[in-house]
Amino acid sequence: MNEPSRESANTIKLAERRVFSPSFKPLYNEGMGLVEQAAEYLDGAGRVEAKKLSRLAATLYAAESMRLTTRLMQIASWLLLQRAANSGEMTRDQVASEKSKVRLDTASAHDAAGWNELPADFVDLVRRSLRLQAHVRRMDDEIYGNGATVVPVQAMRRSNPVSDQISLLNTAFARN
Repeated sequence: MNEPSRESANTIKLAERRVFSPSFKPLYNEGMGLVEQAAEYLDGAGRVEAKKLSRLAATLYAAESMRLTTRLMQIASWLLLQRAANSGEMTRDQVASEKSKVRLDTASAHDAAGWNELPADFVDLVRRSLRLQAHVRRMDDEIYGNGATVVPVQAMRRSNPVSDQISLLNTAFARN
């Protein structure tokens, strides 16, 4: 009966190795690069393209752009926490505690009416963000355990997402 626990103690978690090593940098750069690309698009070409959409597509664009930015900010928060742990600014336990505020489950309305009318560049950003979120979520599950990012409904009702993000970023960049 002790055999499975001894085996799991000797199991090498590849995601954990990647996150807590120099090979984390490409993933970090990809995530932060996508945040920058989305911000540039939404503040520039996206505004212009959104004005040309039908009422239905414009409403969907507005809702989906909020989901996109939320998804990317959550991914960025997770990446910043992992980088802080990787550089020794935070312990793994501190990261595990703080990352409970990070949600890696922002959905998309990719099958909603009007989706086919959305600009191709915008749809590409959404798809790339969903792929990155799925990748980060798999790594998170492997490192911290399945369901580690699930927040109870009662906690979601009491929490302030903006305050949680500010707190998370302050923790990630805090210098003692």
